[in-house]
Amino acid sequence: MINFEWTGVFPAVTTKFGPDDELDLAAFDKNIAAQLEAGAEGIILGGSLGEASVLTEEEKFTLLKHTLALVEGKVPVILNIAEQTTKAAIAFAKKAYEYGADGLMLLPPMRYKADELETVTFFKEVAKSTPLPIMIYNNPVDYKIEVTLDMFEQLAEVENIQAVKESTRDVINVTRMFNRFGNRFKIFTGVDPIATESLMMGADGWVAGLVDAFPRETVAIYRLVKAGRYDEARAIHRWFLPLLELDIHPKLVQYIKLAEVATGIGTERVRAPRLPLSGEERERVQKVIADALAVRPELPEGSWGKLETAAY
Repeated sequence: MINFEWTGVFPAVTTKFGPDDELDLAAFDKNIAAQLEAGAEGIILGGSLGEASVLTEEEKFTLLKHTLALVEGKVPVILNIAEQTTKAAIAFAKKAYEYGADGLMLLPPMRYKADELETVTFFKEVAKSTPLPIMIYNNPVDYKIEVTLDMFEQLAEVENIQAVKESTRDVINVTRMFNRFGNRFKIFTGVDPIATESLMMGADGWVAGLVDAFPRETVAIYRLVKAGRYDEARAIHRWFLPLLELDIHPKLVQYIKLAEVATGIGTERVRAPRLPLSGEERERVQKVIADALAVRPELPEGSWGKLETAAY
């Protein structure tokens, strides 16, 4: 485990599968290498809207162990927890710590729509069970439980709850969090199409999806905003937006993987019940990707790259 700051672009990476439906670690490694080369500052495994739900626990921890060895401490490796019971979430958190995870991203209880007291208690009990730093994933659109400002007030007393993946899809919530809590929580934007706006409002980082296919462009937007080079960031964002909107569809995994194939750093294989795209839908998504690649912008010098060589 490494000490790290909750800041920068943290790709929520896709899981790669081979023709035998087993983990394809070689393809996975190629994508991680592209993320690190572009300047990603963290890696998140087991994204809950991705394919974590179709992975066995053994596969999740195989990926964790493999990724930790692969990145060699260059960036933190964060493991997502999306469990139905407090007991299972605690067991998962303990095992993640034993395997060497650097941090956790934690969702509210799955399936059961817990009320405020139940949700806060769940978060506190899991946090109490581990020394690992935790990012709360706040996504009421997809998971039906909103972690409100009043709930964060209660969570602020828990030292290792340190960050939030802000996915309410309300850009105003970034400012609400800063106004209420100052810098107590690090705020990561978690919805690709409004990430640039959230960063301009002061978000500390970006848990990104289309970064899996376009790591340099994602890092460039983040760094340009943080450097106050807003016109340059907006120009990339305007080009990127049709692609970023692929991130807010139920088939985001298929869409992102198709984009990864187009940029040469991924494969299209998914695990059932997901199926590869076909017909009109496939043609439509391919057109979005092809249209963007046809006018892919030149990125400003120093706006992406490994941190030790970055211009700012």
